[in-house]
Amino acid sequence: MRNVALAVHGLYAASFLFGVTSLIGVVVAYMKRGEAAGTIYHSHLTYAIRTFWIGLALSVAGFVLSFLGIGFLIWAFALVWFVIRLVRAFLAWNDRRPVERPERFF
Repeated sequence: MRNVALAVHGLYAASFLFGVTSLIGVVVAYMKRGEAAGTIYHSHLTYAIRTFWIGLALSVAGFVLSFLGIGFLIWAFALVWFVIRLVRAFLAWNDRRPVERPERFF
């Protein structure tokens, strides 16, 4: 499960270059979350799933509001938010500990 969590986080990081990899990452996270139940990596996969859906919602909101001129601010916020979540996930993975409160926004 440790390698699966790393792969999911890595796919999310790769989405900065190849946008579709985050979609692959969320599919893997959903497929493996059941197997990770009872381990510290369950929180990593839950965190990754929430990161995907919240990030998608922020991106869509940014797109819709870009026509009003404020969408770019939302996209900038979403980018910083995504990086913070990735760093938190990688640090927790590196320390071999669960992601604390994976349901939270930050």
